[in-house]
Amino acid sequence: MRLFLLLVFIIVTSSYSQNKQLLYDFKELPQSLMLNPGADVSNYKFHFGVPLLSHIHINAGVSGLSAYDLFADDGRSFNEKVREVLFDLSRNDVYTANQQLEVFSGGFRPKNFQDKRYFSFGMYQEIDIHVYHPKDPAELAYEGNGGANINRVYDFGDLDLSGEMLTVFHFGFNKQLNDKLTYGFRGKVYSSIFDMRSTNNDALFYTQPGERNFYRHILIADVTVNSSGYADLRDIESEDTEDGSRQVLSKFRNRALLGGNLGLGFDVGLTYQHSEQLSFTGSIQDVGFIRHNKDVENYTVNDAESLEGVELLFPGIDGAEEDDDFWQDLLADLDERFSPDTTSTAYTSWRPMKLNGSMRYDFGKKKDKDCNCSAEKGDYLNAIGVQLFAIKRPRLPQFALTGFYYRRLSDFLRLKGTYTIDKFTAYNVGLGMSMHFGTFNVYLMGDNLLAYRDLSKARALSLQLGFNFVFPTTDNPFTE
Repeated sequence: MRLFLLLVFIIVTSSYSQNKQLLYDFKELPQSLMLNPGADVSNYKFHFGVPLLSHIHINAGVSGLSAYDLFADDGRSFNEKVREVLFDLSRNDVYTANQQLEVFSGGFRPKNFQDKRYFSFGMYQEIDIHVYHPKDPAELAYEGNGGANINRVYDFGDLDLSGEMLTVFHFGFNKQLNDKLTYGFRGKVYSSIFDMRSTNNDALFYTQPGERNFYRHILIADVTVNSSGYADLRDIESEDTEDGSRQVLSKFRNRALLGGNLGLGFDVGLTYQHSEQLSFTGSIQDVGFIRHNKDVENYTVNDAESLEGVELLFPGIDGAEEDDDFWQDLLADLDERFSPDTTSTAYTSWRPMKLNGSMRYDFGKKKDKDCNCSAEKGDYLNAIGVQLFAIKRPRLPQFALTGFYYRRLSDFLRLKGTYTIDKFTAYNVGLGMSMHFGTFNVYLMGDNLLAYRDLSKARALSLQLGFNFVFPTTDNPFTE
């Protein structure tokens, strides 16, 4: 049990929900188009990201507990703290991790940069892991099924997980229809590198007093684990470690470059400028699927079994005779009764659809030094607003509500501060900054900053950074 919990913490703190509230509607950053293809990019002539460095994102979260809950030096035993944590967590608590790396990206405005349309394109790699807390199986592992737990029904349907690694090729279209409305669309091609998921399971386990033995164990199961991209890796056999690593990298590279299981998806979004100072945005991301028909291996248990222990025969005792095949037959019987069926049937995985919506109010016009008057229309230094985020998950959607403040400190430096309430914490304070050196842009963003006072109490952490070249249509709205 200790090892299990330590592994969980290593996984989730190495890389939470995919909310990017600091980046969303940050107009100076071209990556905002990835969250809303209808973002306001009217000042962009063209842009391109530094390959492999334009967007690096790691994000992790665990709801319901922190490392401090288990390892605090408070005089209580570790077993006592484990028990308290296990019984406090619900089956809807989650462990999540998300990582994204933009391989390349770019965008341009056609027709001598006077067009109202803006096209963007690129490729990124993503890892997404989402695991629900297996409440009943964890309590069974901790307490066992004897004593007071006789006749207790354990729901193994609590086992619900998904994990995938993929690359995404995309092409986006953005158009400013008029002074009020900008809309956009992004088409995506998914190439799966690795996928494993087990959702919507239905399984019960319970123990009763037996007739031929002390206990009877009953398992009623309808459980399926789908996987793709795993069998080929498992079958790699090489005594040379370097050669084995080369084979794995070759398979990953081939799958990343459209040689894996493929799928299609799209994003849509818009920006509505209600007035000079008040605007609304909305977007839907990753409406799509992947069809897994290559290197598929599925494991299925759909059966009901009742077991009252194992009757062991010992030669020479109680008249038992020598039987050379007894142990082999026993192991074969157990293997047949409890081993899952393995198939290679194709399956479809749906991408975790995400929704964003925001309201923003700009204020505080910049003063023109030459005439001591306000600058041109739209040249505001401050903005406040709210943003709502939601992501579809197998059981329940996850939501996050953010209030934000944007400040243009200078033509060189822009800041955005956020306060977010979500499933993981009600005290998520974030800060993002965008710096412009001519057309060269650097940004850095971090979430849940208050947790850095004591990382052992953190339930969610996030980091984003990147480097771009952004060329404006006007005489430098980023730096003067």
